[in-house]
Amino acid sequence: MKAVLCESYGPPKNLVVKEVESLIPGIGEVVIEVKASGLNFPDTLIIEGKYQFQPEMPFSPGGEVAGIVKTVGEGVSHLKVGDRVMAGTGWGGFAEEVIGKASNVFPLPDGISFEQAASTMMTFGTSYHALVNRAKLKAGETLLVLGAAGGVGTAAIQIGKALGAKVIAAASSDEKLNYCKSIGADMTINYSQEDLKTQAKALTNGNGVDVIYDPVGDRFTEPALRAIAWKGRYLVVGFAAGEIPKIPLNLPLLKGCSIVGVFWGGFFRNEPHVNAENFQTIVKWLVEGKVQAQIHKKYNLEQVAEAMTELTSKKVKGKIIFVT
Repeated sequence: MKAVLCESYGPPKNLVVKEVESLIPGIGEVVIEVKASGLNFPDTLIIEGKYQFQPEMPFSPGGEVAGIVKTVGEGVSHLKVGDRVMAGTGWGGFAEEVIGKASNVFPLPDGISFEQAASTMMTFGTSYHALVNRAKLKAGETLLVLGAAGGVGTAAIQIGKALGAKVIAAASSDEKLNYCKSIGADMTINYSQEDLKTQAKALTNGNGVDVIYDPVGDRFTEPALRAIAWKGRYLVVGFAAGEIPKIPLNLPLLKGCSIVGVFWGGFFRNEPHVNAENFQTIVKWLVEGKVQAQIHKKYNLEQVAEAMTELTSKKVKGKIIFVT
């Protein structure tokens, strides 16, 4: 079968596409014939050795897929050969086959396409875990989403609205912000032109934001934190802007707020049953049309370097996916 391989750490142009042997599932695993896979920012980090975990070389990046169960390992009872599924894999997804832990492989209703499912697993899994399990976002509260036009950002906007929150989308251009409004954002901040703290305070009548969803980090974190409400929750999701920020600890003291880490990869490995419950709701919302993954562009596996370069250009709205 064909797979994108990282054989040494480096930029996307170093990735190669090769024919490799078909996969064999272990205990509690299934092999999935991949029909579509989603590209996420962590994929650009893992190939450079900069992510929280590193697979053994050589490996395929790609942490979320949708496809058809090809073979089933020992001890798997809720899945069978031929099932349509969606799965979070951590890595391995940019290939024609991938092994998935059965605890993080979920049946896919006929009404949801492989492309839609492959754009959902990591982004909606992360954002739902962040907003529901970690922040306990309530109806009527205000949610500020940084990097709002990206994959996890667009998911956070829709989940925030589904939970009854008022959503402020923050992004770097008016084009991105108009896009965020089209998928449900109530208010917007262009943080390339406006002061993030000042505008967030103004849009909440000086009260501050109840929950901040931050996959961006860098210079945006401190001004956003300064705009948090009393007993607010600041969700640390990632550092797409580059630098990991250093936070003055007097700010959470003065605000009475919580700084909460969000790592979906660790969550689904440590709490698979809670993750499965989350996806029951996510899939239900997908079927009902309450949420929908936003697909920016589709590529084939041979275009992996081009796709990753486009993702890191900060011009992507929604998700890039690979179809196989």
